[in-house]
Amino acid sequence: MSHTRLYRDGALAAQGFPVADVSEHLADPSAVVWFDLCAPEPAELHIIREELGLHELAVEDVLSEHQRPKIDTYASHLFLTTYGTLIPNGQLELVEISIFVTKNALVTVRENDHFDIDQVARRWDATVERAGHGVAFLLHGLLDYVVDGHFAVVERLDEEVEDLEDQLFVETPVADRHELQRRTFDLRKNLVTLRRMIIPMREVIGGVIRCDLRIVGPEMAPYYQDVHDHVLRVGEWTESLRELVGNIRETHLTLQGYRLNDIMKRVTGWAAIIAVPTLITGFYGQNVPYPGSDEPWGFWMSTLVLIGTGLVLYKAFKRRDWL
Repeated sequence: MSHTRLYRDGALAAQGFPVADVSEHLADPSAVVWFDLCAPEPAELHIIREELGLHELAVEDVLSEHQRPKIDTYASHLFLTTYGTLIPNGQLELVEISIFVTKNALVTVRENDHFDIDQVARRWDATVERAGHGVAFLLHGLLDYVVDGHFAVVERLDEEVEDLEDQLFVETPVADRHELQRRTFDLRKNLVTLRRMIIPMREVIGGVIRCDLRIVGPEMAPYYQDVHDHVLRVGEWTESLRELVGNIRETHLTLQGYRLNDIMKRVTGWAAIIAVPTLITGFYGQNVPYPGSDEPWGFWMSTLVLIGTGLVLYKAFKRRDWL
């Protein structure tokens, strides 16, 4: 089933019709059309370009991978690039979404089907009272869903940061500490990538509001401003989490240094304890006569000296927290 919709005079008139019928619907000035293309072939895009009069550079950007989020203004239409965000298995996944906006048509081009366009359609159905605003209504629902997806990902990453904080001061085996380091690195990587997608969205939303084509009327402007505020909030949230993860990483490395120093302190303490008996036995082993060397009590006396000296050193080191 094709992802297509036709709105006429603010009401949903048809949906699921072939994309080939779009051009005849666009001939009606009261009609607003949306259709979606998922991983289209270049030939399909060129057909759409001819029907809607799209600029060749905009179509070229759709075919080029890894575009940054942006907005380009042409004489008859807008071209937007944004990204849907998912985090299914702990790794951030980005889905590029290219958007063409004309006076009476909205075209979405998805990189793959991981971005659920049906959820966008449900959001339009939930706010159908604003459908009379035409393309501005459709574009708002799409951008609002994209930004809400950013919020959901940042919230998930925030929970992971809290989990890292809880584990930071817990004594764990070496393998678990290595896992903590790996998770910290992956989390910081996800946040850096997400930040690169979110920060330019300020320009995208602001550009839609201020564009010369006047896609957004005064009635819809507050809704776009609300999306813009959400972008600012999620951007600030992402930035604070990125700094927090950096602090967690530095704290973890500092704690590792403390643990290493503690281990060296204990090893040094035991070496000092062992050194004294070694000195005594080494001295007695030099064939030098000593009191009781020819008597049984001499052996027991030397043994008591060894044990007593070790106990005294142990208590002294323990009292100074060297062990």
